Amino acid sequence: MKAKILETERLVLKPLSFEHLTQDYADWLNDEEVYRYLETGGNYTMALLEDYLKDVIKRDIYFWGIHIKGSDLHIGNIKIDPINTKHGLGEYGIMMGRRSEWGKGFAKEATIKIIGFCFDELNIRKLTLGVVAENTAAVNLYKKLGFETEGIYKQHGFYQGRYCDILRMALFNPSLNEK
Repeated sequence: MKAKILETERLVLKPLSFEHLTQDYADWLNDEEVYRYLETGGNYTMALLEDYLKDVIKRDIYFWGIHIKGSDLHIGNIKIDPINTKHGLGEYGIMMGRRSEWGKGFAKEATIKIIGFCFDELNIRKLTLGVVAENTAAVNLYKKLGFETEGIYKQHGFYQGRYCDILRMALFNPSLNEK
């Protein structure tokens, strides 16, 4: 795993590992509210989660579990994968799994830390992401953090029993951005 431990005021971001093989994590992946806009979810077992973690660990990527400082409570995951070094691109993804912690600013706090890590330590030129257009909480967060919509993939993903638009958003590293 390439990821290293990162800290914010309220959070510890730990490289995803077998420490995260818990029933709570599997339960998030089976919670319709959690996975409603994700590519995966539903019918998850501990065995499937273990296989997923094995794959993540062997791929040697930047992938963290988000934990609350003090309690060490695992509340979500955040990653940058893939990274294209030739073009200076990194693809961002986040899942806030523990619903009791939604709305407390943890996603924003973790994202700000990861943006700084990507821009300052990895010298990534541009972070990109895909988000379901109707996921207004996520879209609004990304806009507040400076991400801009670069394109819309019309009826591109199947969520909640229907096809939805996907926004492709990006944030440039201000220290590397050449106009």
